[in-house]
Amino acid sequence: MAHPSSSVTGEFRLIRQLAERFSWSHPSVLRGIGDDAAVVRLSTRRPLLLTTDLLAEGIHFDLRTAAFEDIGYKAAVANLSDIAAMGGRPHAMLVALALPRTATSRQVERLYRGMMRICRPFMVALVGGDTSASRHGWFISMTMTGVASPHRILYRSGARPGNDLWVSGTLGDSAAGLQLLAGPTPSRLAPHHVRTLIARHHRPTPRIALGQLLASQKLATAAIDVSDGLSGDLAHVCEESGVGVEVVAATLPLSPALRAYAVSRRMDAARLALQGGEDYEILFTAPSSARGRLERLSRRQDRCPLTRIGTIKRKRFGLRLRQMDGKLVAIPRLSYEHFSERRDTNLTNRDLFQ
Repeated sequence: MAHPSSSVTGEFRLIRQLAERFSWSHPSVLRGIGDDAAVVRLSTRRPLLLTTDLLAEGIHFDLRTAAFEDIGYKAAVANLSDIAAMGGRPHAMLVALALPRTATSRQVERLYRGMMRICRPFMVALVGGDTSASRHGWFISMTMTGVASPHRILYRSGARPGNDLWVSGTLGDSAAGLQLLAGPTPSRLAPHHVRTLIARHHRPTPRIALGQLLASQKLATAAIDVSDGLSGDLAHVCEESGVGVEVVAATLPLSPALRAYAVSRRMDAARLALQGGEDYEILFTAPSSARGRLERLSRRQDRCPLTRIGTIKRKRFGLRLRQMDGKLVAIPRLSYEHFSERRDTNLTNRDLFQ
């Protein structure tokens, strides 16, 4: 059998092909492939949200740099964040594991301890799963259910020209944390910045409360979680909504730790914000009439500020970035993508952020 990288031409193209060939409509399916979670109507009162994520050793995590508690925690966050981006409340989860011969019961226990540490505050119940042997490292598959109110679900397809583009928290921290784990640590970077960035990579925060608030108060018109990177996730929203976007580089929310890291590495922090994934913040669009309410909401949420970073345009505008010098350039797809044929997306800082 050929290696996936030689037989599959692109993760997102593969998903589109599978959806076109094998998905089918059913009265109970309100939304299938194409959003952060599927939506199934089991009753008229509470639609069911369904999402799943697969983590593979060597692709999503490295046992040399991540503890089993961190791996379990992050596996749960990936699913919780999907539910958050739909404006839902998480409910239950199933976990399937494929274990190498070297695995121990202690390691499995630590993995589940990490999962439950983040799931318990949201009252998520572990209701089942499966285990199997693996010849090629650890594989962790989690499926999570959630519930949402009818007509209060956030989709990727609701963005409209004239909407503001917002994002929660800060961007790029997880990517910087991953680079620090790969080493070496810049000598000029303060230890507390190192700890902050690594913690943001290992222990991101799912924005459950924010997603529910945006949905219940009808503040957002579309939403997605920032898991693959801002440039790629924004492209998903624009594609599903049939719109373009202008992002202003100067407004991207950057933490003090990320700015310090970028200086120490002579990098552009805005590039990491655009490219880096696994921040698990919520990227959303909102009508300009909601701007005042969102600004007041941001001031009340010290730990989760909201930042307006751009404007939704008509589709023909494309996806463009307003650089620091005022020049408009196309936003390249810099985010991580499985099975990608691209070998080098490492453009120079001058190409994007001069």
